[in-house]
Amino acid sequence: MAGRELAADDIVKILKRRWPILLLMAAVGTGIGWEAARVLPKRYVSKTVVLVEPPTVPGDYVKPVVIDNINQHLASMQQEILSRSRLEPIIKKFGLYSDEVDRVPMDALVGRLQKTITITPIEAMAQTSSQGLPGFTVSVTFGDPHMAQQICSTITSMFTEANSRARQQTVEETSSFLSAQLDEAKGKLDAQDARLAEFQRRYMGALPDDSQTNLNVLTGLTSQLDATTQSLSRAQQDKSFAESMLAQQLANSQPTQNGQSTDALEVQLNTLRSQLTALQSKYTDDYPDVIKTKSDIAAIEKKMTNPESLALPAGMPTKAPTESAQIQSLRAQIHQHEVEIKERTAQQDELQQQIKTYQSRVQASPAVEQEYKSLTRDYQTALDFYNDLLKKRDQSALATDLERRQEGEQFQVLDAADVPSKPSFPNAQLFMLGGAGGGAGLALGLLVLMEMMDTSLRNEKDVEILLHLPVLAMLPAIKAVRSKKASAPAFGAATRS
Repeated sequence: MAGRELAADDIVKILKRRWPILLLMAAVGTGIGWEAARVLPKRYVSKTVVLVEPPTVPGDYVKPVVIDNINQHLASMQQEILSRSRLEPIIKKFGLYSDEVDRVPMDALVGRLQKTITITPIEAMAQTSSQGLPGFTVSVTFGDPHMAQQICSTITSMFTEANSRARQQTVEETSSFLSAQLDEAKGKLDAQDARLAEFQRRYMGALPDDSQTNLNVLTGLTSQLDATTQSLSRAQQDKSFAESMLAQQLANSQPTQNGQSTDALEVQLNTLRSQLTALQSKYTDDYPDVIKTKSDIAAIEKKMTNPESLALPAGMPTKAPTESAQIQSLRAQIHQHEVEIKERTAQQDELQQQIKTYQSRVQASPAVEQEYKSLTRDYQTALDFYNDLLKKRDQSALATDLERRQEGEQFQVLDAADVPSKPSFPNAQLFMLGGAGGGAGLALGLLVLMEMMDTSLRNEKDVEILLHLPVLAMLPAIKAVRSKKASAPAFGAATRS
């Protein structure tokens, strides 16, 4: 066998000759597997399915606050629940590993319990194209089926409670944070509002919205000032004319030819002074009419300071004659013109003051507009931030109420933890099948070894390989007539040709 390759018919012949050994070894392996399954400690698996239920109210109506990835959330909860602080109470509650508690450290017992717990996410169906986690399974493997069921139920309850508690804590902390931020934003908004109100009070009438109104008012005031100036000029001219007429009338009514009354000179002096004021409002001091008027005023003042020039001739009565009606009318006109001039002058001063006020507003408008824009921009930013926080706070309050009513995203137990009826390990059938397979494999190896050690010549190929001579002929097996068993095949001697 070591000198040649085996064909398929050779293997079949070997199996026919050695099949009792193969069958015996397979039977022995099956027995060993069954005995191992009977002797090894049993392990029971209790399993429960937990579904992740979406919120009962759609997110378009109440925006959820907790939007963490459910896979990451499940992983963090798994680390929390499988920690020593959470598993050690379970060991003490159910009395697990009671015979080893005094000898084995608690960390080792907790690690052993962790290995018995398996959290397996449920994959979403490919047809749904869902990005979320539909659910997960909790499996507990333990030697006692009832204990496995109790541990599985406890772990499942811890997951559901931890999820509900974590979500509620998150929304409450979010609401508290938003409320604090809202109060702070309201304080800033009130401060900006006060600054804007103070600015509006300080620059009332000079705000950017009042620019066009100020220009229109300034134009109207300028027109009124021009009209008032013209009216004042006409009144001054009318007064001057009336004073000149009064001076003529008084001159004509003098009791002497050479004398001149003080009243007439007074009237002339007032008339010339009014004319000088009117001319100076239009012309400079170098203007000829202004120079002539100043000269006339100086001459009259000189006459009034010289009493001799005003003396009457001897023998004339000292009592002044009674004034005529025309003189009295002229004096009334002059008084009326003086009142009008006073009113127009006061109106002119008031209009000029108003024009200065509106001119200052128009000139300061660019700087006021820039500062006003900065204040309004800061105020609008604070207002938008406050409104955004207010909206988020209200949404968070709705989400908090939704979580408190257990209507948010929840873990729902689909199948409660069951009490396993048969162990998951060891599986007697699998052990027996494995034992049979192992026995058969060992038998095949034994058969190969036996064939390699067998020196029998069973066919012409064995003869040619062993003797290195070709076979010329073969004699068929000769059986005894009365023999019922086949004798060993006889081969003819091989000779050289």
